[in-house]
Amino acid sequence: MTDLDINSLFIILIILLFLSAFFSGSETSLMSVNRYKLKHKHKEGDRSAKRVLFLVNNPDKTLGLILLLNNFVNILASAISTVIAIKLYGDSGIAISAGVLTFVILVFSEVTPKTFAALYPDKIAYPVSLFFYPALKIFYPIVSIINFFSKSLLLLFGVKDKNTAFELLTKDEIKTIIKESSYKLPKFYEEMIVNLLDLEKVKVEDTMIPRNEIISIDINNKIDQISEIILNCKHTRIPVYKDDLNTLEGFLHKRKVIEILKNGDITKEKILESLNPAYFIPEDTSLLSQLITFKKEKKRIGCVVDEYGDVKGMVTLDDILEEIVGEFNTTDKQTEIQKISEQSYLIDGSVNIREVNRMLVWKLPESNAKTINGLILEYLENIPTQGTSFQIENYHFEIINIKNNFVKNVKITKK
Repeated sequence: MTDLDINSLFIILIILLFLSAFFSGSETSLMSVNRYKLKHKHKEGDRSAKRVLFLVNNPDKTLGLILLLNNFVNILASAISTVIAIKLYGDSGIAISAGVLTFVILVFSEVTPKTFAALYPDKIAYPVSLFFYPALKIFYPIVSIINFFSKSLLLLFGVKDKNTAFELLTKDEIKTIIKESSYKLPKFYEEMIVNLLDLEKVKVEDTMIPRNEIISIDINNKIDQISEIILNCKHTRIPVYKDDLNTLEGFLHKRKVIEILKNGDITKEKILESLNPAYFIPEDTSLLSQLITFKKEKKRIGCVVDEYGDVKGMVTLDDILEEIVGEFNTTDKQTEIQKISEQSYLIDGSVNIREVNRMLVWKLPESNAKTINGLILEYLENIPTQGTSFQIENYHFEIINIKNNFVKNVKITKK
């Protein structure tokens, strides 16, 4: 090497510095490549994705190979720069060589290529795999020896080898990924996916139709009253019970009513014969579990019961789907939540707190109470009178209307 002229040594040094930059950038790009795009490309049969996936799934071997080559060229570059410095400046050139080469390697062979690779990992990782994939097989014996000593040292410190190429993500992490990718997804799709991920946290009692709002039929009533309820009910399925909703007989489908009318007048006997079996759901069941159960058992409606077996409300397949895609019919909600000013709303006491928070992007406390009326009673610990004002966190409440010990309307202003 000392027999080479200065020009040749400089050319070799420059080539080594470029190789060092190549290895440094390749290391960063392969470790930073988008794992999910990589898996998607691999499933589509992309050959370069197959190579990159192999390298990423074997980080110990890949890093061993890259560091082996990178250190080799860096040490060789150091030796050559020392020879050049001695030829130019004598023994004092050794210190000059060390300082200059350190700066050059840091700037041109480490920081710059690694920064570029971190910014564009996918653009670099796939092309460089053409070199490292076969190189790993060529240098496999040497890399294996390096890895053996490396793993042995790790074991001495109690560190076990573990493949973490594709760690499982939590739901919150998936939601973060979705929100960070929102510029590629329509807002509606983003909301649907996030709502679907949150479905397991929501219980059926959070979305059920309260017992006092259920339109149902007492089979012991007069047939004229029963017929009027059937004709005026806007719902497809109507609960039918005897004396009390807890003694539910089943659900009457409007389609069955048409069949009854074809064969004559509506009678109690024909109604009971046409009922679909009653279906009950524990109040703590998650919406996700219930959605799966509805699909499995081919049902669309069920009564929610508490721990004592009493009916608390009713939930339908539509209620669950609305949790995912939003309200199908917003007319009722517009009458229940009326805007007064920019931050003030007149809200019906029966409205679910979750619905208010979702529609108005508020953060009213959701504890034991499910409705606005329940929240007010829980906070005050008594039945308020008209005109009562109070504040819960950053929200000012003013009772507008009380009916039958129930807060019918309340004005809520966000501070």
